[in-house]
Amino acid sequence: MSTKQPTEKELLKTVLEPLLEDFQYWFERSRSLLESEQMSFLSAQQQAQLLERINQSQQEVQTAQMLFKATGGTAGIDSKMLLPWHQLVAECWNVAQKYRESKN
Repeated sequence: MSTKQPTEKELLKTVLEPLLEDFQYWFERSRSLLESEQMSFLSAQQQAQLLERINQSQQEVQTAQMLFKATGGTAGIDSKMLLPWHQLVAECWNVAQKYRESKN
């Protein structure tokens, strides 16, 4: 029995599309938190810089999503672009965790 290998387009749709949606979700949650709360463990400048990086990354992800849709799901993303987004999401998770701990 032979297993059909997915096409590149199918892989992109299955992997890349939800990944970009996840980036948008976590950046939006983080942006909302940083805009509504002052992090006691961050200076105002650090918080503003983090928010600025999130906004920039959100715009980059949005552009990637538009290109993906405009090409019918055939445009990929260079992994060099994905790594900084992953790192920023991890940083956002750490900030959210510290914030929750500081509230307790």
